[in-house]
Amino acid sequence: MTQKENSSVGWLRLIALLEGISFLLILFVSMPLKYIWGMPSANIYIGYSHGLLFILYVITIIIMADRLKWNAKTIFLALLASVIPFGTFWADKAIFRKYQTV
Repeated sequence: MTQKENSSVGWLRLIALLEGISFLLILFVSMPLKYIWGMPSANIYIGYSHGLLFILYVITIIIMADRLKWNAKTIFLALLASVIPFGTFWADKAIFRKYQTV
């Protein structure tokens, strides 16, 4: 693996971590604030952040799949992980970590 690919995997892992955290913040912080306590403003800011991170995650998965020659199953699991709570943390451990050498 080249240094560029290794660095790209590091970025993928960071984006996956941030996307996973933002998803959990939506589920367990901003949604309860909005629907239980009537405070929708948190949902707006966290929602925008999560949306941006989700798009960045999907684009990064597509790029890395091409660079690392992932099979369809790996691509599917990596993308599926973004819509399951705690999924990106699992994907980091089960998929992404083994592609980084440092």
